[in-house]
Amino acid sequence: MKYDVIVVGGGHAGIEAAHIAAVRGLSVLLVTTQIDLIGQMSCNPAIGGIAKGNIVREVDALGGLMGKIIDRAAIHFHMLNTSKGMAVWGNRAQADKKLYRSIARSLLEENPNVQLFQATVKGVVQRKERVAGVLLDGGITIESRAVILTTGTFLNGQMHLGLEETSGGRSGEPAAEKLTECLRAYGIESGRLKTGTSPRIDARTVQYEKMAPQAGDDQPWPFSYSTETSLRNKVLCWITRSNENTHQIIRDNLDRSPLYSGKIKSIGPRYCPSIEDKVVKFGERNSHTLFLEPEGLDVKELYLNGLSTSLPFDVQIKMVQSVVGLEDAMIIRPGYAVEYDYFSPTQLKATLESKAIANLFFAGQINGTSGYEEAACQGIVAGINAAENLQDGIPCILRRDSSYSGVLIDDLVTKGTKEPYRMFTSRAEYRLLLRQDNADERLMPLARQRRLVPEKLFEKRSHYWETKKEYIDFYHERKISPRAWESVNTHIMLGKTVSAYDLLKRPNVTINHISKCLEHAIQDREVAAGVEADVKYEGFIKKQRGQIESLRKMESKFIPENIDYHAINGLLTESRHKFNQVKPRTLGQAARIPGVTPADITVLMIYLAKIT
Repeated sequence: MKYDVIVVGGGHAGIEAAHIAAVRGLSVLLVTTQIDLIGQMSCNPAIGGIAKGNIVREVDALGGLMGKIIDRAAIHFHMLNTSKGMAVWGNRAQADKKLYRSIARSLLEENPNVQLFQATVKGVVQRKERVAGVLLDGGITIESRAVILTTGTFLNGQMHLGLEETSGGRSGEPAAEKLTECLRAYGIESGRLKTGTSPRIDARTVQYEKMAPQAGDDQPWPFSYSTETSLRNKVLCWITRSNENTHQIIRDNLDRSPLYSGKIKSIGPRYCPSIEDKVVKFGERNSHTLFLEPEGLDVKELYLNGLSTSLPFDVQIKMVQSVVGLEDAMIIRPGYAVEYDYFSPTQLKATLESKAIANLFFAGQINGTSGYEEAACQGIVAGINAAENLQDGIPCILRRDSSYSGVLIDDLVTKGTKEPYRMFTSRAEYRLLLRQDNADERLMPLARQRRLVPEKLFEKRSHYWETKKEYIDFYHERKISPRAWESVNTHIMLGKTVSAYDLLKRPNVTINHISKCLEHAIQDREVAAGVEADVKYEGFIKKQRGQIESLRKMESKFIPENIDYHAINGLLTESRHKFNQVKPRTLGQAARIPGVTPADITVLMIYLAKIT
């Protein structure tokens, strides 16, 4: 067997990598230990959220699958942060996880260029510092011109439930061994991280009347630009809280916690802590919010979001039954923690290609990230760049001002990570530009140039962009007098006649106010939301674009790959070491390396001017 691309792992990164490489006409083999679990949601069966929802739309705009899958598999939609500006809105959907897996596999199998294969990868084969294939269990070698590693939490995975340890990357699934050792032999450095999951509850044993229901949105927003059918909510989620009794049970059993007994030595996700960490580190709080979220339509199983734990099973029972509404609850799957190997992403280029072995790519949790969405955007970028490498194309490097995906990848390859990396709006300095409503405008033209999205979809979105522009021009031209304004709004005073455009820029004025005043409503709610966002953020965006232009000059100043930093006089020893380690592609990337001083950048800039 011989393929253009081999993708190792069938999680969210692997799905996107295999799909997008196949879209480019390459033959792709996706190797996974369990074909039936392609697209498995190991933790909470939900997609999206703050910043994460933006990433899903970016993946979709690049031609990916995650948005399409969740739109078809979702059972509960909720747009977060709607009381704030659209720049921080975050679409989130609860999925039927079995249906999600089924759709993911089906979409992969629809492409004749994708072949699925069930096996365990033991090693990567290289010849002359280029990848040449993979070695499977049983001594089988499969040749390929590129390999994308998306192994999730399976590399030497060790699961913890109380003080008991078992080998595995996910409950009921074996760990992947020997691959880490193979990569280390090639000089690629690895580390260990930790993640965890919550107990699952028998839905028949919950007293819902004691909890607060959380309904989905009346009119859900789709994730995919290709979704044309109406979406609807099919279930309720429920809200309750831990209490002082819950916390005391945890404190009384910390000696049996692998986190606090020293069994777990790896660092876990800071922004998604276990309930043990919450109780210990935020001891002043007497309760924490918990969400009960259905795992599917045809199962009586609830995910207890907010109660991630690795305490022993008997303690988990006491802890769960101390919560209001869960007094008689039965746990059908206990929570647990898992430690696993990852590889420092500073060993990668901005394309996610290894610096040590050509055409070997890394994507997802193997790079130290946490989350389905973070994995998906890495998978699609790795898949695109594998295709570009094999087809003599131009590397696809997403800038920080282009996408949250670009911020994530730049953070990883420039700064690295010592803990599971999760995306937040605060990580993006240009977040007013990176809204979920304009992901298509930011990325779909690039995707179309690289033959990643269908022409029909691109034409449809182009028409949408033109419609928005027409309405904005219309608002520039139409004037609104104080008398006309008073007829629809008596709370906001208007001292003189202004354009509808300038009026809409005001903080408390909405597009509904403008539509009533002009007696001209925008019928398409997506167009209306897009117009309002473009108008309201226009001043801030102009300012940010000015900053971007000045920084782009540094980004356009490329650093030769064979540069000898030891030959540059005036660099601090620490900075020289970091430059050699990261091997920044541009002067801008060099400036973002932690610990590098402005003086070092000036020295490097002068040196580059001399040699170019």
